[in-house]
Amino acid sequence: MGMKSTFTILAEIQKTERREFMGFEHELIIPDEGFPFKLFRFEGKDGHYVREKHWHRSIEIFAVFEGTMTFFINEEKYPLRPGEFILLNSNEIHSIVSPYPNHTIVLQIPVNVFQNDCTQDGMIWFTHRPRSQDRKIMELLENMYQDIQAKEKGYEWKVQSDFFMVIYLLVTKYRKQEVLPEEIRQYRKMNRLSMITGYIRDHYTKDLSLETVAEVFGYSPSYLSRMFQKYARINYKTFLQDVRVEYGFQELANTDHTIGEIAMKHGFPNQKAFTREFRKKYGLLPSEYRKRQKSAKD
Repeated sequence: MGMKSTFTILAEIQKTERREFMGFEHELIIPDEGFPFKLFRFEGKDGHYVREKHWHRSIEIFAVFEGTMTFFINEEKYPLRPGEFILLNSNEIHSIVSPYPNHTIVLQIPVNVFQNDCTQDGMIWFTHRPRSQDRKIMELLENMYQDIQAKEKGYEWKVQSDFFMVIYLLVTKYRKQEVLPEEIRQYRKMNRLSMITGYIRDHYTKDLSLETVAEVFGYSPSYLSRMFQKYARINYKTFLQDVRVEYGFQELANTDHTIGEIAMKHGFPNQKAFTREFRKKYGLLPSEYRKRQKSAKD
């Protein structure tokens, strides 16, 4: 059997790892192990794919090398062809339609990478228009992906070097100097909840009750609960469990720690609770995922 990378397994399982809601949803993004970003082949590579409205705090680049797809950002349509990429801003609601097979690389960058270039609101804004003239960014993303796949000695240094060149090009060539008032209002609205979800990600291993988090941000528990329902279309408890199981998934994929150890480390009371949430989110048991991962390496 041909060797299949953990990268590929993750891409396959990611198809089932999000919860869909009416309206739009918040997408949790966790950087790749050892890197300040998340890089992967687009999960809609086989076509027949629709990603409903969602948002996340990270900056996102979709670079299309083969095939086509269409983005909708605040109801405006942006078709992408081979050789083009699009920049998606932090907290910007968008959806994706990908009816045909494609080869697309996605780079997700936490907004704090740009902290020295942000406004006082923590905002940085990039142009949306698909870019075909900048072959350098396309080349850098392809190199990063190939190097992570090959994992040759010292690859981490090369990947990080290419990543920071991407950051340099984004800030110097694609940053918008003047942002529309409506863009600012939308950003601030979504940023309130992003700050709260960021706090949860930073403290998810602790006993984080709704009341505790509400007190940290000066809200009543009922107001915070309504905020999650209104903007994220998810209740607080479900979001917290999603964060915990997502981090547990990463450790399951990248370490030999026992399932029980992983459960306790990531905020679950026991292995049974972790297993239940893992199966609910990914459609298989943690032990089954471990077996699949191991057989793919043989």
